[in-house]
Formats: sequence, C-alpha cells, structure tokens
Amino acid sequence: MTMPADNHVHTEWSWDAPAGAMEETCRRAVELGLPAVAFTGHVDLTPWTVRPGELDGFPHLQRYETANLEVVPPAFDVDGYLAAVERCRDLFPGLRIVTGVEFGEPHRHRERLTELLAGGRFDRVLGSLHCLPVGERFYEVGGLYFDRAPGAVLREYLAEIPRLVAGDDRFEVLAHIDYAVRSWPVDGPEFVVGEFEAEFRHALRSLAGRVLEVNTRGRPIPEIVRWWREEGGTAISFGSDAHAPDALAFGFAEAAAMVEAHGFRPGRHPHDMWRR
Repeated sequence: MTMPADNHVHTEWSWDAPAGAMEETCRRAVELGLPAVAFTGHVDLTPWTVRPGELDGFPHLQRYETANLEVVPPAFDVDGYLAAVERCRDLFPGLRIVTGVEFGEPHRHRERLTELLAGGRFDRVLGSLHCLPVGERFYEVGGLYFDRAPGAVLREYLAEIPRLVAGDDRFEVLAHIDYAVRSWPVDGPEFVVGEFEAEFRHALRSLAGRVLEVNTRGRPIPEIVRWWREEGGTAISFGSDAHAPDALAFGFAEAAAMVEAHGFRPGRHPHDMWRR
C-alpha cells in the first residue's frame, strides 16, 4: 500500500513543539518513504485560562502562562519558517515539502487569517478547534473535563464545529474532529462513540465540500470515517500531528487500511488527498 502524505506536522516553528526539528523530520520522511510532508505551523490567537498547577510537568507551555493564569501563545514567525522550508527543499530535493499552517479557531480571528494568507505563501491551511468559551474566558478543551461531565464537554465541542466551518471558508482541511476525545478522563465513564453519533454526523454534514483529517496522534475512530462517507464526504487527509521527528506518520499503515476499507482511494499523485 502506498504511504499517504503526512499533511499535519509541527516543527520548532510551532510554539508548542520545541523538539520538532524540521531538517530531522525531513530526514525521517525520506527514511519512511513518504511522498510528501506538510509543515503546518501553529497559529493560535486565542488565550486560554488554566487552573493553578494545571501546567505542572509541561515546561514548554508554562513559559507562556501569565500572572492571571492565561496561556498566551506567541506569534508565528512566518519569515523564519518559510526560510527554513526553503533550506529543507534544497537539502531534500526528492521530498515534496508543502507549506502550511494550522489556524486555531479561524472563525474568531478572520482579520488575522486574512493578513496571514495574503500573498499566497501557504499551500495547506488547516482549521482546528482547541478552545471553547466559558463566559468571557476561553478554556482548552482538556481543561473543561476537570469539573464538567465528559459527555457534555464533547457535545459542546462538536456543536462548535459547524460554527467554525460556517465562520470561515478559507481553510481546506478540518483537523482532528476527535480532538476532545484525546483528553477524555481515564477515571470517567467509558467513551462510546455511538452515543455521540448524532453530534458527530451534524458536525460532519457542516463540513461538506472540504476535507476531513484522519489524525493519528490519537487512535483513529473508524465510525467517524464511515459517517463522513455516509454524510457525503468525499476527501480524506492524513495527519500525524507530530511534534517531534519520531512521531512522523505514526500509525499511518493502519489508518490508511481503515480509510481504504471505507471506500477512499489514493489520488493520481502520491501527495494528493484520498477521495472516493
């Protein structure tokens, strides 16, 4: 089976990926035989509130915690990132290297997204949802599980997806629709995807005409791919969401087999999206 392109990869140019060395990631891509890799730098403009001690053990995040318990991500160094991509293209001419960004909550930062995309410097634009509003503050989804029922958090997350999609049409790929499942509490009730079928289907319907990402940082959920197909979805992107070179294309063989079993096939070129 042809290995899909990894369309969601972070490097040291993403603020939360200090171990994500771009050159080493390219070297790893060549070793794995990947046809292409998209370096999707994090653009996160939504500060989120944390609880005291919530970031203990995460020094790469603690450095961005303010005195009023907000995490404020730094600006994305576009020029530095693009220069690094060009160096890697020179060093690895046989590897297709795609420029890209993962833009968090694009529906809440439309003007900033317009500024970023001016000039057409990015080939791949992912839209993602990491934070949800609670009153006048925002919280990273995992932080909401501290004092709320897990099912309620996931349903709120999925309800926000159609608003994100309707709020901006400039991102091609929706990243990790199952992001909230990653932090599902281990001491809570068992996660049963079928209990959230209606909510997932509603979110997937809203994405019609765009691309659904199968993200392998968490275990891919086959039911979501099946529902995507049944709701009219036609295209799939694969993303490891790697924040370090050794996580590149993690789980891709299994994910590709699962996606193929649901009727999606590689495109004409190895770096194309899979379609049905």
